[in-house]
Amino acid sequence: MADRIRIAVVYGGRSSEHSISIVSAGSVLSALDPQRYEVCTVGITRDGSWVRTDSDPADLQIIQRRLPEVLPAAGAALARRDGSAAAAVFASDSAVWCLDEVDVVFPVLHGVFGEDGTIQGLLEMAGTPYVGSGVLASAAGMDKAVTKTILKAAGLNVGEYLLVRAGDAVSALDIQHLGLPVFVKPVRAGSSVGITKVRDYEELPAALALAFEHDSKVLIEAAVLGRELECGVLQDADGTVTASLPAEIRLHPDFDWYSFEAKYLDDACDFDIPARLESGIIKAVQQAAVQAFTALDCAGLARVDFFLAASGELIVNEINTMPGFTPISMYPKMWAATGVGYSELIDRLVQTALAGRR
Repeated sequence: MADRIRIAVVYGGRSSEHSISIVSAGSVLSALDPQRYEVCTVGITRDGSWVRTDSDPADLQIIQRRLPEVLPAAGAALARRDGSAAAAVFASDSAVWCLDEVDVVFPVLHGVFGEDGTIQGLLEMAGTPYVGSGVLASAAGMDKAVTKTILKAAGLNVGEYLLVRAGDAVSALDIQHLGLPVFVKPVRAGSSVGITKVRDYEELPAALALAFEHDSKVLIEAAVLGRELECGVLQDADGTVTASLPAEIRLHPDFDWYSFEAKYLDDACDFDIPARLESGIIKAVQQAAVQAFTALDCAGLARVDFFLAASGELIVNEINTMPGFTPISMYPKMWAATGVGYSELIDRLVQTALAGRR
């Protein structure tokens, strides 16, 4: 099997989405055909150490609400000049060096230090092909405020919002034009981590404090009364960009927004894959998804999230340049409904990376 593609699957990471990255990686590993791929797995601990792993996909999942975690190898911590501990990223035995030995990297990393252009920059400097968008699109897609600026300039509707930076004074008067409720969220986080739905102005200070625990920039967004839709985008090795059939998320009555618990821990949603939409709306969603992908200069894949307001207005909520690949993740499910199975999807993403699409 000397002609197999040597692929490194990198997962975990320093972001608040550490565990979800691990679950995504488990699904990707299960889909890689051992006849086609020679796989090495690299876990990144919460403190940033790179650990060579021998991962069984069965272990990389949420079991009885217990979230998986990458544990450091023995002796992984180094000493900084000031005597404090440091992550062993560039130590001689760090797993980061194994990336020199592979043909392509699949960085199944969500959030900061993974989905934000950082590992993409490392791989660009090393000249190693990798799945997904490049530095610019990854960084812009991770920053929801920058995303909105770019998409708005491209003619897409991004809704009403207010950007707040650490130290800014914000009162109820500042957000009255948004109405209530509003969503307060960290600009550079995902999986609904650090987000609060604010129904009363008195809840605003606590919501801002929570969001600022995760980022120095926070968005306050007007809530949209309507339907929540998602659409997958896939770029093939020849550069062709296509959109999947859209999906709709329908929350159960006990939940009124798509929180972390609703996404990953509780039976809180029903999913229509594909969404029950008129053909004209499906086409509009697909066109807007591809337009967003192109505007941010994405590569390989993305998931674009929308609100379809009761008025019929289509609003782009955000774009994910490395969407989830867990067993319940919408991106692979939407492509399965469109006729592209999980293993084929992974193969096409790898071929696009090897073709140098960026």
